[in-house]
Amino acid sequence: MRVAALWFPDWPVQAAKLECDDELQEPLVIAAQHRVVVCSQAARAAGIRRGMKVRHAQAAAPELTVIDANPDRDGRMFASLAGSLDDVAASVEVLRPGLVVADLKAAGAFHGGEDVALEMLVDAAARRGIDTLAGAADEIATAVIAARSGQVVPPGESAAYLARQPLAVLTAETALAADADTVKTLGQLGITTLGELAAIPPAAMTTRFGVHGAHIHRIAAAAPDRRVAPELPVADLAVAITPEDPIERVDAAAFAARALAASLHERLKEAGRNCVRLKVVAELETGQRVERVWRTREALTESATADRVRWQLDGWLTSGGAGAITSLILEPLELMAPDAVGELWADRASTDDARRVVERVQSQLGIDAVLQPRLIGGRGVAERIQLVPFGEAAPPVEEKTWPGAIPAPLPARLGGGIDHPASRVTLIDATGKPVIVTAEALLAGEPYALAWGDKKYLLTGWAGPWPVDEGWWASDANRHRVARLQAVGREGGPQGDVTGWLLVWSRRSWRVEAVY
Repeated sequence: MRVAALWFPDWPVQAAKLECDDELQEPLVIAAQHRVVVCSQAARAAGIRRGMKVRHAQAAAPELTVIDANPDRDGRMFASLAGSLDDVAASVEVLRPGLVVADLKAAGAFHGGEDVALEMLVDAAARRGIDTLAGAADEIATAVIAARSGQVVPPGESAAYLARQPLAVLTAETALAADADTVKTLGQLGITTLGELAAIPPAAMTTRFGVHGAHIHRIAAAAPDRRVAPELPVADLAVAITPEDPIERVDAAAFAARALAASLHERLKEAGRNCVRLKVVAELETGQRVERVWRTREALTESATADRVRWQLDGWLTSGGAGAITSLILEPLELMAPDAVGELWADRASTDDARRVVERVQSQLGIDAVLQPRLIGGRGVAERIQLVPFGEAAPPVEEKTWPGAIPAPLPARLGGGIDHPASRVTLIDATGKPVIVTAEALLAGEPYALAWGDKKYLLTGWAGPWPVDEGWWASDANRHRVARLQAVGREGGPQGDVTGWLLVWSRRSWRVEAVY
């Protein structure tokens, strides 16, 4: 097998220039959340680097052009560009926006040589203001590495070529799916080149680093790879949609992409499989059939599938020559079993592992199925936290003071809410009478003991109450009158375990708002 890889350096920058017909002024950076995420070659020459704050980058280069990050633009523009490669090679596979591989052996046999086919691929991708580097090798991973320096590795010499490459090339390209923590650990152990990595016995790598170690060892050793865009025998899980009216607009394409992605992932869920390589097929009004294969380094989520379908449809619709789409088909070409999830919070578990697990759950149960807490400020404990869907960018929180807020240290665990039946507690004084909060916001007696469910606690300390009267300007239905009390007690008596509570007096009864 021979593989050609075309790499478009700093693709988000090139996509922005392509969208604006190369009229953007250099130096140019792509920014997200006020930080540089991608910078052009001219920007790097001015001393700008990824991760730099935008204001620092503008100080280094006052003439800097800053463009907001837009993954949809990157995918849409690349889908349109990748379509021009179909005239040169029959088997073309998009690894990510900005990186594509093709079957060079078949293309070379058709066009009269690998050098001719590779040159034709570069010419087909040529656009004004767009830079392209091409590489070739016997394996996909080796070709991707070679493309970053524009080299053609002769047949049978992949291992010798990789042996000279620094270890850092594994994490320079996300499509290689190399685990950053594993590569960092190998560097700390003295491994500096892929040749030194390949010299380690495969069993030792698997034993020490698991599947991540086995994967990067196969890359370093130039192990035989899969073919480009092969038609693998898989279960028939394809889904299709034929709209009543042909799809001509981008917004209609986005709606169809979302609906079809949901249908596909429902079938994948029933089959207990994940998709890592997807074929998008469209039938046009002219009778023509166009298709594109997308591959990812990890299992596609419903959102990721919809994004790729939308990018591809947008590229076809805006290319000018495709015509309206009369039918759309999604066909999973390569499936894999879901990863076994062990200890999510174990020592070797990474943020990427957690994110992949969360995204897999969201792809099956919906975006709102996994929430993450976000601090928003407030006087109480529960009102300081807002739960938002995982992955959503929350708006910035305004910094302000909260007079009467519960002082630090804050409780470690929230209760079930003041309306939850299990949060109700009974507070009594030494004579056994209930301790309540009077109209003057005072305690009717000194707290002595607390009953919570079937457990009894002897109080060793308490503080409060602190009355809260919020919404006094609103109607009685919206008015919020409570009083809070801190209490510490021992279960069963003086020798029992210590527990601390933040109690709230509401609707003539005490409730547990949080536990220390």
